[in-house]
Amino acid sequence: MKVTRIGDLIQLTFLPGFFPVNCYIVEDNHGLTLIDTGIPSSYKGILDVIENLGKPLTNILLTHAHGDHVGSLNRLKEKFPSVPLSISERDSRLLKGDTSLDQDEPQTPIKGGIPKDITLIPDKLLKEDDWVGSLRVVLTPGHTPGSISFFDTRSKAIIVGDALQTRGGVAVSGQIRPMFPFPAMATWNKEKALESVKKIKQHSPSLLAVGHGDLLSDPDIKLQIAIEKAEKNLSRR
Repeated sequence: MKVTRIGDLIQLTFLPGFFPVNCYIVEDNHGLTLIDTGIPSSYKGILDVIENLGKPLTNILLTHAHGDHVGSLNRLKEKFPSVPLSISERDSRLLKGDTSLDQDEPQTPIKGGIPKDITLIPDKLLKEDDWVGSLRVVLTPGHTPGSISFFDTRSKAIIVGDALQTRGGVAVSGQIRPMFPFPAMATWNKEKALESVKKIKQHSPSLLAVGHGDLLSDPDIKLQIAIEKAEKNLSRR
């Protein structure tokens, strides 16, 4: 496990050399918020960091319900049964293994690792502009129908799950990066993903935190390049 800290944001990276999977801890005066839970083997590393920080875990948030983001969720909830679990209202269905689509959604199949063993009921279903401490919820569908991001209004850091990747190059979800194609292969709808990254850019984030890849400071220019590449690729379809 690799641990990287910038300000109040701590990135935990599992399998950093081959298939980097990130989850995040946001620290404030009162406690710690965990965003995503990695793969099943992430449990011990997450627990070690929480214990070393010496503050209570106050929230578990999920950007989306793919298996590499919820992998240690069951064990963490066993360890911290009173800590509330939050996910978007839409992806709460995916967390239960429900891959059905609404009539008004693009009818492209939901891809990626769908959970099969989670029976937990989320404590809160998040919507646009909901708040968890200093974090404001931003709906960013595309990778999954209910993907969300968390914008820290203190630092302007944004944790986006798989809406973007930086491993293999900065890319909008759904756009293949040959050196690391896996997030693109697991993306539900490329058009929705592009709309969401434009929305992320409008927040003028100071720091971009993704599910796969390094933290990116001052990401505005690279976000614009990624948007333009995605627009060009989609225009060819």
